[in-house]
Amino acid sequence: MRIPSGVSGFDHLIQGGFLPERLYVLSGPPGSGKTTFTAQFVAEGLRNGENCLYVTMHESREELVEDMSGYDFGFETLSTSKQFRFVDLTNKRAKRLLSQSSGGDAPLSAKILADKLVAFVASRDIERLVIDSTMLLELFFAEGDAEMTRFLTALKECEATTLLISEMTDPSAYSDEHFLAHGVVFFHNYLEATGMTRGIQVVKMRGTDIDCDIRSLRFTDEGLVIDPTKRVDF
Repeated sequence: MRIPSGVSGFDHLIQGGFLPERLYVLSGPPGSGKTTFTAQFVAEGLRNGENCLYVTMHESREELVEDMSGYDFGFETLSTSKQFRFVDLTNKRAKRLLSQSSGGDAPLSAKILADKLVAFVASRDIERLVIDSTMLLELFFAEGDAEMTRFLTALKECEATTLLISEMTDPSAYSDEHFLAHGVVFFHNYLEATGMTRGIQVVKMRGTDIDCDIRSLRFTDEGLVIDPTKRVDF
């Protein structure tokens, strides 16, 4: 069984969708479409009656809904569903819940966060999980890269299909999340005199026959649209 992404054209690049209950990393520079992709992914799940969880560290639920309200894929309405859960880790209540001390001031442990998330996913029967993003998540970990590795390793045991946003501008500079994930999707954008050229590239997808060429990506009223037949050269 494959999990549809909700992004027009993308599933053609990965044999019909994501393999379930695996960890996938979305990497790329700011403004390249990562958050919009994850919102479409969540919207698709909600349309199919699935329980979805969105974990973030840099915006409120209201801000995410407002940002996505300009598109026609229905996120604004779908996000009111009881099947949609949103956690802002900068929220004081969330910090108290996830902190390793009752005071809430100690650095967040990767193990505690991973255990809490995995347990929450299991107890709420979460089928789609989004975490935005690794760059901000690292600020919560006292030991930096070492704890990030422990967090990602534990997260791979999660029963949800997970999309993890990773802010990255150099596609050749791989980090721990790229090696540990089951799949890696890279977003490209390049500003030319004629405007912005955008592309998407599946660089890794275990259990899937993929084409690693960069394919055309566009922002439209319906959200991101990918042309799997159009190759883009940068």
